[in-house]
Amino acid sequence: MLKSSDTTQTAVEEAIVVENLRKSFKLRHTHSLKETFLAAMKRKPLTTDFNALNDVSFSVARGESLALLGFNGSGKSTMLKLISGVLAPDHGRVLTRGRVAGLIEVGAGFHPDLSGRENVYLNAAILGMSKRETEARFDEIVAFSEIERFIDTEVKHYSSGMFLRLAFSVAIHTEVDILLIDEILSVGDEPFQEKCLARIRGLHDEGKTLVVVSHDLNMVSNLCQRGVLLRGGQIAFDGDSKEAVALMRAG
Repeated sequence: MLKSSDTTQTAVEEAIVVENLRKSFKLRHTHSLKETFLAAMKRKPLTTDFNALNDVSFSVARGESLALLGFNGSGKSTMLKLISGVLAPDHGRVLTRGRVAGLIEVGAGFHPDLSGRENVYLNAAILGMSKRETEARFDEIVAFSEIERFIDTEVKHYSSGMFLRLAFSVAIHTEVDILLIDEILSVGDEPFQEKCLARIRGLHDEGKTLVVVSHDLNMVSNLCQRGVLLRGGQIAFDGDSKEAVALMRAG
């Protein structure tokens, strides 16, 4: 069932619907009380509004793989956070059907004083998995991460690579209908990256819906069928991913 603060009837085949989405942020121009006081005395603006997304609409079919493309500041990551529910729109709405997992800030729910084992259960719960689901997939999660020897060690003693491997492994083994991926395919060494990509392709082959943000344009054009190119918070192109990549490279 499609989820939104305002439910509506939408075609069954659509996994994500974005309607007239707008999102702005306040950019601060001062960094201390002294700077704020001086700026106020001189009647200088303390903040300005930045329109990250401006009246954006599109839909993603169930089982489709979509790349969100654009240069820094174009609104890609903001869009992923709005789809995942991490952010709320200023205007418009996002509808999703099924369970959504966002590989946006991998390991954000990990606790440094807990062991890897304990963090697997904690992070899986944050991603929406029940204890029974996690128990059924625990061995597979740990084997995929390749850190079996350290699974009962506190995460604060992990290297950054070990931490990311385990966090990614938990996220990628979540029971999910829609998978949102933001710049996390740089996890680990090249063989591990290839294994991650193979897992993501496998999920897509199973009919999962993918929305991907990455600066690796070659990977994106091979992984995704469709590309949405954002410029200045608006859609500049929506079509074949390879064409979208070519347009982005052309500037």
